[in-house]
Amino acid sequence: MLEIEYEFREQDLIHFNELRLSQSGEMQKNIRKHRLIIPAIMTLLAFFNYIYYGDKMSAGYVLLFALLWAIFAPKIMIWDMRRQILTNYTDKEKVNMFGTYTLTIDPANPKFLLEKSPSGKHKMAWEDLVRVEYGNRYVYIYIDLSTALVIPVETVKKGNLEQFAEQAEKMIERAA
Repeated sequence: MLEIEYEFREQDLIHFNELRLSQSGEMQKNIRKHRLIIPAIMTLLAFFNYIYYGDKMSAGYVLLFALLWAIFAPKIMIWDMRRQILTNYTDKEKVNMFGTYTLTIDPANPKFLLEKSPSGKHKMAWEDLVRVEYGNRYVYIYIDLSTALVIPVETVKKGNLEQFAEQAEKMIERAA
């Protein structure tokens, strides 16, 4: 029987949602717009102001504002996204989501991944799980295309995460 126990925190939820959004085309488009297009328009306005009116000072201010916009607008967008992620959940949902999780692969019950979480005990059929992905500091067991069990490597309290993830991957492949 393979079993791991780990702690799931707010920062892990934020990380997973940031990862999903950073891979979305819409988010990349918005960041590119705020990092390149808007500052380019401001730079053209500064250039026009300098050529047409000969006003170096106001052109310099517009260029400085364009530079600051290119640097800070994407950072502010990401900060706001983090804030919105946490406001999507009620306090009760957060209590049921964050805390200690135990995942078990039991040879006596080979059709299910057993999960014990703050919200209770659950059985997940292997054929319902999609895949296992390895991140830099995380392992993701995808329940569907947009939902996953996020396992932070640094908070694993008990068990061997590497063996568990390999076995989970094999179980998902067998069930598929």
